[in-house]
Amino acid sequence: MQNNYKNHIAVLQERTATLLKREAVDALIIHSGQLRMAFLDDHAYPFKVNPHFKHWLPLVNNPNCFLVVNGLDKPKLIFYRPEDFWHKVPDEPTDFWVDSFDIVYMQTQDQLAYLLPDDRGDMALISENSELADTLSIGQYNPQAILDFLHFHRSVKTAYELDCMRQATALAVTGHHAAREAFYEGGSEFDINQRYLATVRQSDNEIPYSNIVALNESAAILHYTALQKAPRNTDDLKSFLIDAGAEVNGYAADITRTYSYREDEFSELIGALNEQQLKLCDQIKVGMPYQDLHIDMHFRIGILLQEFGFIDMSLDEAVESGVTSTFYPHGLGHFLGLQVHDVAGFMQDEKGTHRSAPSAHTHLRCTRMIERGQVFTIEPGLYFIPSLLAKLKSRAEAKLVNWDKVEAFLPYGGVRIEDNIIVHQGHTENMTRDAGLN
Repeated sequence: MQNNYKNHIAVLQERTATLLKREAVDALIIHSGQLRMAFLDDHAYPFKVNPHFKHWLPLVNNPNCFLVVNGLDKPKLIFYRPEDFWHKVPDEPTDFWVDSFDIVYMQTQDQLAYLLPDDRGDMALISENSELADTLSIGQYNPQAILDFLHFHRSVKTAYELDCMRQATALAVTGHHAAREAFYEGGSEFDINQRYLATVRQSDNEIPYSNIVALNESAAILHYTALQKAPRNTDDLKSFLIDAGAEVNGYAADITRTYSYREDEFSELIGALNEQQLKLCDQIKVGMPYQDLHIDMHFRIGILLQEFGFIDMSLDEAVESGVTSTFYPHGLGHFLGLQVHDVAGFMQDEKGTHRSAPSAHTHLRCTRMIERGQVFTIEPGLYFIPSLLAKLKSRAEAKLVNWDKVEAFLPYGGVRIEDNIIVHQGHTENMTRDAGLN
């Protein structure tokens, strides 16, 4: 890890030097972030670090820190350590990353101006706080050209980043195994989520996103987070969908699995979608457009709709008419990294040239050409969503849908299978399956 981290810093230094020369900027000042107070209250919302800050170092829980980087000199870290008897003061860092920075300590935020370089007029601030640029006389605030460059190149991961993401995926897999056991034991959505968190040893504020833990018909709500606390009668249990991740050094895992409580036709549908998802993963190649995979998956969803007797129409008709979109309404996946839905999915170059999703698939999150070193999710789904089915019933294609069969599957909600994929030259690495989740 340590050698890969030093190489990671070297890559970031090289990128920064290239960027600052191009933009005629002396340095970047990168803010870790700040606490936000709840409205009309005296406590803060959970802290979320600036992703540009944690790209340089895995310091994810300390607000009011600053990095000064110019791509040439050793990066400077201004580490906030106040005198405070109300809260835990961060320890002086001793982790693997400390040798890569000149670290100075700041006790009060009044000291910041004296710890930063004197002439800041030709520097750029990367921060959520626009007032800091004026207060500290920093020349530019979140300049778009700089953000575009940083975002575009961030989509190709270093060896250190891949190490972190493999660890995050492996950790999340342990949680998925525990959650599956809790489901078959009859646990409530709340109980299952608590089992997951206890297994990965991360709190609701530490995991990269709010876990989706859905039983039965709730699996049809794509971002369901209501978490019913009362257990269901096991006679009423039908299905379980869990979309849950973990974080290591600021890097995310994002995994989804679906289970049937019994061996029935729904369990067969899960197995069939899993098979199609794996076949699609085998199609991933450097140089192909990500959106081609998404379109391919719609045809695969059409195959399942035919095989299980939901529709009686050709594959071309099912896809082109949008019938498959009723059952599979979201995009195939997204970039993964410092953020769960990582940036630059629509950028075609480092200048930020944008390519939108196709008009028939507006929820697709990535239109990039697939490159070596990219990491993304592959997460097809097949759902029975009442509101979308109601719209389909009003269309001409409704007569080609077996509504009795659809109604029988409504109580199951739906299926989603999601893996985390690294693209290598000539092959792909499925971190999720390699970590033991099938």
